[in-house]
Amino acid sequence: MPEHDVLIPVGKIIGTQGIKGQVKVYSYSGNLESLRAARTVVLKSPAGDIHEYELMSVAPHAGKFVLGLKEFTDINQVLVLVGSEICLLRSQLPEPEENEYYWRDLLGLEVVTTDGLVLGPIVDIFETGSNDIYVVKGREREHLIPAVASVISSVDLKSGRMVITPPEGLLDL
Repeated sequence: MPEHDVLIPVGKIIGTQGIKGQVKVYSYSGNLESLRAARTVVLKSPAGDIHEYELMSVAPHAGKFVLGLKEFTDINQVLVLVGSEICLLRSQLPEPEENEYYWRDLLGLEVVTTDGLVLGPIVDIFETGSNDIYVVKGREREHLIPAVASVISSVDLKSGRMVITPPEGLLDL
């Protein structure tokens, strides 16, 4: 079974779909192609149990995805899967484009301003309608940094560092 550190969460099972053992999935990225290209998915239960399953089908449905897993043919079999995260191995995902990053790679990066002020590590990321927001936890406070080109000066995954140019007042919020 794959190690936890090579798994990338791509969605969460939020319910069942029909009576033939399909599940409804909320996708973290909305990228159907990554799932379609995968032959298997790894499910991580809320308790932390990890199991790999063969993917039979994936289709868009009402803003979500519907997955069919080979091992399941009845609604009663998949009820226990609700709440599980759907993960792919890093090797199953395409390489990100230039200046694009997987959230997993950004979490933990040390955020520093262009003036040298160390703000702390990125501890969480969330989506808004227009851009992602990086949650940076400093010693005394938390900062919410918008993931926009005018703020993010550079990202260096090898050194574990993100340099930002905060607009006036951003760090006072």
